[in-house]
Amino acid sequence: MAPVEQDALAVREQLFHERVRECIICALLFASLYILCHFVITHFKKHTDFTAVHDDEDAAVNRIALGLCTFTLAVALGAVLLLPFSIISNEVLLSFPQNYYIQWLNGSLIHGLWNLVFLFSNLSLVFLMPFAYFFTESEGFAGSKKGIMARVYETSVVLLLLTLLVLGMVWVASAIVGNDAASRQSLYDLWEYYLPYLYSCISLFGVLLLLLCTPFGLSTMFTVTGKLLVKPRLLEDLDEQLSCTRFEEAAVSHRIRSGKASCWLNLDMEMLREQFFAIRSKRRKLELRHRASPWQRNLGYPLAMLGLLALTGISVLIVCFHVLELLLDDAAMPRGIQDASLGQVSFSIFGSFGAALQVVLIFYLMLSSVVGFYSSPLFTRLLPEREGTPLTKIIGNCVSLLVLSSALPVFSRTLGITRFDLLGDFGRFNWLGNFYIVFLYNMGFAGLTTLCLVKRVSWAVQAELIRAFGLHKLPLPVTRCRTRSKPS
Repeated sequence: MAPVEQDALAVREQLFHERVRECIICALLFASLYILCHFVITHFKKHTDFTAVHDDEDAAVNRIALGLCTFTLAVALGAVLLLPFSIISNEVLLSFPQNYYIQWLNGSLIHGLWNLVFLFSNLSLVFLMPFAYFFTESEGFAGSKKGIMARVYETSVVLLLLTLLVLGMVWVASAIVGNDAASRQSLYDLWEYYLPYLYSCISLFGVLLLLLCTPFGLSTMFTVTGKLLVKPRLLEDLDEQLSCTRFEEAAVSHRIRSGKASCWLNLDMEMLREQFFAIRSKRRKLELRHRASPWQRNLGYPLAMLGLLALTGISVLIVCFHVLELLLDDAAMPRGIQDASLGQVSFSIFGSFGAALQVVLIFYLMLSSVVGFYSSPLFTRLLPEREGTPLTKIIGNCVSLLVLSSALPVFSRTLGITRFDLLGDFGRFNWLGNFYIVFLYNMGFAGLTTLCLVKRVSWAVQAELIRAFGLHKLPLPVTRCRTRSKPS
């Protein structure tokens, strides 16, 4: 064999081994995410929907739909970890460029992960989750033999009709927006145009949803932190409050056990029970604060609040700086690239520290968006319950989390949280090149976040000062209105 042929064979063999290695790594990563999501969904699912006590067929259908939900949730978790994993990989390759044990961490692997997440996100949103919902609601066509296959046939027909309807709407929308003959005549170009266009619309909806949920979630996290941690109180005697609350609880408990009301006070036993539960809850909170150590009471809560304020303030400052960059330099616009060249330059001017800060901010914004999503009045009913969440609600949660998480890379790059360019089909969204959309999006995030932050912090400081000086115990002023007597 000639030396040239040997070299070509060695190159092909190396490419084959690298491809196999990337497939094995991707399979292991996804298997880990799938197992983790399976435990999460099992923790929240309603176990009576998956037992064969009433109907073996319904239990089997629910288990199939649960597997599809687990797959979708694993894709959503992968979309959340996608951008932080890429940033960390770039910094690791910069720090150890010649290390033999991290040669598997290359641009081809990262680019493949981005393409797989994009593909599975499309597959889950367009096919798997609608199939899971219609599959659980189907019963088979009238007159057909009952069974799982009858449900599969009905679900497939309904999903096909829904797909044709959605694609027709996308074709009409693209023809209106494109306003040319090519956009109207390219109906058969499904994979290259219409599915990316549909996902572009879904990503735009997800990014707008992140814009609305993240500022609300940031303000909600301050309230949640105040409820979970022990807050220090100024000018307050916990021993006196605890003794008074115990005495009040004992008095109300004695009145409930007596079982009869006073002759001059028409007491309602139901109101007494509600009052007893409220007093007992207050007493437990006071005991928790009383048992807390001085370090936990006086240091834990201030550090947590300062951390939230610092992360929120840094996010707003980065977005404001990005707004100035958008006005001065066209390179600040988010764009997509097809070749991931990792290990050449850091994506932060502060090096590894800046990259670590970007990862923390990405996770913080995603967490705040999830908190804001479940705290909003429109989506409060979707909040899962431990061992009591029905399957339809699990499907709704998986779809919502997938929409939020798949928009996270575009969200972070649009706001300038990171300089890591969008890889693969994530950079093909039509609206990313529109300067006005990107500029207004950054201004909206900075304005809403600042407004929610100032409002929440000012209210919290005002409430603490009122409680510290005992002004909340003062009686409210009563305004008396004099009724005019009618002339006779």
